[in-house]
Amino acid sequence: MKRTLTLLALALTFVVPALAQNTAAPKINKKNLVIKEWKTDPKSGSKALDHVTTFDAAGKKIEEIEYNSYGQKWRKRYEYGADGKCVKELLYNERNKLETVRKFEYNEFGRKKTQYNYDPKGKLVSIKVFEYITEDA
Repeated sequence: MKRTLTLLALALTFVVPALAQNTAAPKINKKNLVIKEWKTDPKSGSKALDHVTTFDAAGKKIEEIEYNSYGQKWRKRYEYGADGKCVKELLYNERNKLETVRKFEYNEFGRKKTQYNYDPKGKLVSIKVFEYITEDA
């Protein structure tokens, strides 16, 4: 009985994982990538640009643009610090005029700690503080 349990444990440890198939989709290389999203009318087949996301040579998102039927709805530019984390977001309106600047600070775990929101002239408008709560047993 003891030997059967040992063999079963070994089979579960080594054989079953070897037989399992990797179903994860391959990651997309985001270096210098532009993703365009299109809305398509099912009746007419006409399509309209909905959203564009642009990545730089390092694979970091540098810009997003949302469109509606009249043109640009909003645009968001991203800037990164030496550590690779997003330190600033610049939000533009439908006329491509700067509306909001968001600056970020991160905690020791690399998560957003504080978000500072500024108007286009650099005046601090609001502060958002992020709180992370885990429920460990």
